[in-house]
Amino acid sequence: MAQRLLLRRFLASVISRKPSQGRWPHLTSRALQTPQCSPGGLTVTLNPARTIYTTRISLTTFNIQDGPDFQDRVVNSETPVVVDFHAQWCGPCKILGPRLEKMVAKQHGKVVMAKVDIDDHTDLAIEYEVSAVPTVLAMKNGDVVDKFVGIKDEDQLEAFLKKLIG
Repeated sequence: MAQRLLLRRFLASVISRKPSQGRWPHLTSRALQTPQCSPGGLTVTLNPARTIYTTRISLTTFNIQDGPDFQDRVVNSETPVVVDFHAQWCGPCKILGPRLEKMVAKQHGKVVMAKVDIDDHTDLAIEYEVSAVPTVLAMKNGDVVDKFVGIKDEDQLEAFLKKLIG
């Protein structure tokens, strides 16, 4: 009941105001129309007191759609590729995935990451002998050069990536 009363008061105050007297006049300002890019992502300044941060779209991580997509983007890649075989129902995968994405992003394009859902692409899981998830392969020039199964901490992931990059 109290919530309805508050909502009614809020709506009445918003409706009764003239547009120029609105509480958020800066929302129609030029600041929303001209976002500024910064090294950490996109920054939109609403007013001096409030800033909205969004993340950039990751170009270093992608989901594999099918066999030919895997062939084109992983096997034929000139850039070393980390392949994360995962599943939606896998708890450790949900921990390792974001951690691995973060570590790959820190490499600034020296390595890319392909994500393969084993439930959608069982043929790829069988071909690359994935018997448990998460399984991570390091591929260079179409060949598997390293592999690990299970969860790793950031230091171990960094060593894994450095070894792949060379």
